[in-house]
Amino acid sequence: MLSFLRPFLPALLAAPLLALAAPPEAATEHVQARLVSSQATVAPGQRFTVALEQNIKSHWHTYWLNPGDSGQATSIDWNGAQAGAIQWPTPSIQAIGPIVNYGYEGRAALLVELTVPAEAKPGGRFTPAAEVKWLVCKDVCIPEQVSLGLDLPVAAQAKAGADAAQIEEWRGAIPKPAAFAVQLKAAPQGVRLSGPTAGVTKAYFFADTWGAVAHSAPQAFKAEGGGWALDIPAGDEPVPAGKPLSGVVVLTTGAGDQAWTISAAMPEGAGKGPGPADLSAAAAETVAPAAAPESDLGLLPALALALVGGLILNLMPCVFPVLSIKALALVREGNHKAEGLAYTAGVLLSFAALAAVLIALRAGGQQVGWGFQFHSPVFVLIVSYLLFLVGLNLSGFFDVGGSFTGLGSNLAARQGLAGSFFTGVLAAVVATPCTAPFMGAALAFALSQPAAVMLAVFLALGLGLALPFLILAFWPAAQRWLPRPGAWMDKFKQFLAFPMYAAVVWLLWVLAQQAGPDGVAMALSGLVLIAFALWLLRAGQGWVSRAAMLASVVLALGVIHWIRPVSAADVPVAATGSAIEAYSAERLAELRAQNKPVFVNMTAAWCISCLVNERVALSRPEVKDAFAKGGVAYLKGDWTREDPNITAVLKAHGRSGVPLYLYYAPGAAEAQVLPQILTPGLVVEAISPPPASSRSST
Repeated sequence: MLSFLRPFLPALLAAPLLALAAPPEAATEHVQARLVSSQATVAPGQRFTVALEQNIKSHWHTYWLNPGDSGQATSIDWNGAQAGAIQWPTPSIQAIGPIVNYGYEGRAALLVELTVPAEAKPGGRFTPAAEVKWLVCKDVCIPEQVSLGLDLPVAAQAKAGADAAQIEEWRGAIPKPAAFAVQLKAAPQGVRLSGPTAGVTKAYFFADTWGAVAHSAPQAFKAEGGGWALDIPAGDEPVPAGKPLSGVVVLTTGAGDQAWTISAAMPEGAGKGPGPADLSAAAAETVAPAAAPESDLGLLPALALALVGGLILNLMPCVFPVLSIKALALVREGNHKAEGLAYTAGVLLSFAALAAVLIALRAGGQQVGWGFQFHSPVFVLIVSYLLFLVGLNLSGFFDVGGSFTGLGSNLAARQGLAGSFFTGVLAAVVATPCTAPFMGAALAFALSQPAAVMLAVFLALGLGLALPFLILAFWPAAQRWLPRPGAWMDKFKQFLAFPMYAAVVWLLWVLAQQAGPDGVAMALSGLVLIAFALWLLRAGQGWVSRAAMLASVVLALGVIHWIRPVSAADVPVAATGSAIEAYSAERLAELRAQNKPVFVNMTAAWCISCLVNERVALSRPEVKDAFAKGGVAYLKGDWTREDPNITAVLKAHGRSGVPLYLYYAPGAAEAQVLPQILTPGLVVEAISPPPASSRSST
């Protein structure tokens, strides 16, 4: 009954498939792509050429077979057809600072040979489909993908299509096998490629495998003996001796550029050229010139600078509240001299311990600097616990010595000296994230000297920190400047708890940069457990309360085990604005190569001096306006976590810790190092170009 439909069944069955077939053209945000066939009709078993045409958005590029230092080659996955390898047109160099990539801008056509199945029947359809993927880049790189297809009739006799001439024109852009012999000889940095072609004025070699050559390194050309030679530095994965080095060589003559594919066996004894790691090191040398040897400073000047730097530390926001706490002891009656000596002993022993740790780490080959312990989230958590306890004590929530008053006045006196000692320890601990003027040169000198000299400089720094309180303790005339004792002392003591709580908030913010939100949640849980344990100590009675208190303390300490550092990519950070870029040696080298002025801020979340400078100077409207008007690029290096690259820059500029502020004027050979304490006027003056008359006279 349905026999009359039989002639139409193939067409009816094919209709849904044709409706779902991929189109020959598709577009993404940055690339328009289409498949172009050299044939209008195809024959069974025929081999013919298809082109993938890419029209790329202005200033964007896709990549060649070997993308160079970075990138990804375009790929085509075929279905329904046997396909040959992609035939790539000659690429162009896509240089981004010190990075060199190989790819295409504007319009590119990649050729592929397809074979029609031998079993295809005339009157049928040949419908190859392709999944095409590429990476398109400008300032950022975006992976894109399209599905393309062709629908060609199968006939007994093939017929060329309207685009056959266009494909032949594109075929002319595909490099041809060299019509001449080339030679490879060993060279100190790689190999020397040479050929007999006369009249060549310029040459460049594109290796078709990644790492065979150093893409970013220059290729030295010279004409010799009626031919040409090109010195090619080897890359990170040089070709072994006896294996072929292959690629495309572009020769420039009076007739223009000609591209040829070549292949030659790698000779014995070829040198190892500058790979990416060497180039990065070279860039680091460019951006961080070696400072004068700090050993020229001398021991006595270093000790003097350390002493002055320690004195100035007392004025830093991280230390001043602790000094105020200790000053209350001098208002009360008591043995001021003994308390001054106990406080000084606490400071000096803490600095001696810090020096010992630095000496041990340096002996182990590690590059460490001032404030290195704040790189550890566990250390940050412990200090936050300590300052929280100090704050609760100042608030009157608990009194360490209150439970021991019945033991007699001698023990109470010793408790007071112990309090002075541990206040000195606390002052030394909270001083380490701060850097005062004069400290930088002294610390850099110390870190480059033998252990005994380093210890002496650190003790001088500690003595400077302890000196104000020591003078007050031993000089009665200075004590007359202190206010009289009274009821105000208890309220002032309670007031000083709030800088401690603020310091805890700051440390939790630092912890968020190092251990992420989970680390902060664990730390807050530990603080709650500490407060609960102290409440039980104060209000609870009996063994149940003591057991619960002990369990709370154990759990609070157990939090330390669960604090884990996370990578920078895993920590959500607030946007700092497009005007600020993350520091890297490569980015700095790129900006300097463009002759742009660059300001570099080496900082850390735990560095209070750094944060103060950013608030009072670098974030001021007049400074931002000066940066914008002068076209100054702002690079920010974050030393919150240990970063050997930033440590190396600090060391190269004679610093052992942050902050470090560098300004690279256009064309300047070295950076101008700004002071560690900034003002808006100082920054604006540093980045402002000299007057025209001054420039013309030089």
